[in-house]
Amino acid sequence: MSKKVLITDYVWPSIDPEREVLEAAGFELVVAPDTSEDTLAVLAKDVDAIMFCFAQVTEKVLRGAEKCVVASRYGIGVDNVNIPVCTELGIVVTNVPDYCIDEVSEHALGMIFALNRRLVPHTAEVKDGGWNRVALDKPMRRMNGATLGVIGFGRIGRAIAQRATAFGMKAIAYDPMIEVGKEIAGARTTTLEDVIASSDFITVHVPLTPQTRGMIGQKELAAMKPGSIIVNCARGGLIDETALAAALASGHIAGAGMDVMEPAPPAGDHPLLKQENVIITPHTAFFSQASTLELERRTAQEVVRVVGGSEPENFINPDVRCKTRTGI
Repeated sequence: MSKKVLITDYVWPSIDPEREVLEAAGFELVVAPDTSEDTLAVLAKDVDAIMFCFAQVTEKVLRGAEKCVVASRYGIGVDNVNIPVCTELGIVVTNVPDYCIDEVSEHALGMIFALNRRLVPHTAEVKDGGWNRVALDKPMRRMNGATLGVIGFGRIGRAIAQRATAFGMKAIAYDPMIEVGKEIAGARTTTLEDVIASSDFITVHVPLTPQTRGMIGQKELAAMKPGSIIVNCARGGLIDETALAAALASGHIAGAGMDVMEPAPPAGDHPLLKQENVIITPHTAFFSQASTLELERRTAQEVVRVVGGSEPENFINPDVRCKTRTGI
């Protein structure tokens, strides 16, 4: 009997790369027609593995997946799978934590550069026939010597700091897991309050947890430098979007870049959609053909590895060791 893997969802043109990996290892692929909890719960009943992108892999889905030994995330964050239930049931959780470091860091910095140079509103003005109407009275900082603040100093945060210093920027960073005063990847670690108050540009790269939800709210936005810019390429929910829209409307914040929002997609009347100096992309910071190909293959390879009785390369819930359904 062939092994089965449920693919809950994907956002790239095809699943040919993972199909090649999985079918070579004897897997049958089951692709969900939608991501509703009821649909996934039914399809998960007899599968050996679940591969998921943005779909919610809930307790109901997991408890119904009686044969499942691994839940493999297409991506970095694992806030959309119930990890405690996986551990209880002996299901290994994996991810691909380092596949799109270049893409996300370049996306975040690209937003910062575009916002600072006001490329979007200036282009819109010229297209509207206003070549001679473009006002030069808005904040536009010289990047050389400016301070970039990085909130969340993991792989992506460090890659951004290294790139920023190559442009002559000074990088500071906050991460609750790193001692204040360290020099890492060209940046000095400091407090969250210092990053917020001292930075000309802020980029956010933390996971979404109960502790980080709304971590950038009205108080934090008010504490930012007048004319500063903030970018979020991590998770929707980290920044209070209503407060951000108000800070932009007041002119206190000069620009914002959002690759993620909550909810997504945003409602048509969302106030950020009406702001002049805002760039919003539809959670595509991770994307390039190369990064997506790597993601598809490595996510599938983790499934093959765990179902075959080996440990994954990236073990999200190591507490499940010796209690897994495969015995690893």
